[in-house]
Amino acid sequence: MLFGKVYEWHPASVALECDCGEMVTLSATSTTTTCSRCGADLGTFVHAIREREGRLADKLIHPWFYDAKERAQQHKHDEAAYSEGSRWRYNDITAASNEE
Repeated sequence: MLFGKVYEWHPASVALECDCGEMVTLSATSTTTTCSRCGADLGTFVHAIREREGRLADKLIHPWFYDAKERAQQHKHDEAAYSEGSRWRYNDITAASNEE
């Protein structure tokens, strides 16, 4: 994607080895909260993951909001630092022009 950013969301998960030796991968969306081999309760781990996901910083949950703000600040900086027509200046071809 030219001049764009792609964001991929990956849910938090944890891989555990139960006392019985069974490997279990849990996430906030896990519906199974017991070990399939021995029946040990793993619900507290799922609950802890859900709590942590609920307390993530807004910048981590919605990075595109902050990228837009940072790009706008960079655009203002570039306009101040480089004269119009400079090859180093960002020229927004989508901006309305008064020269028509």
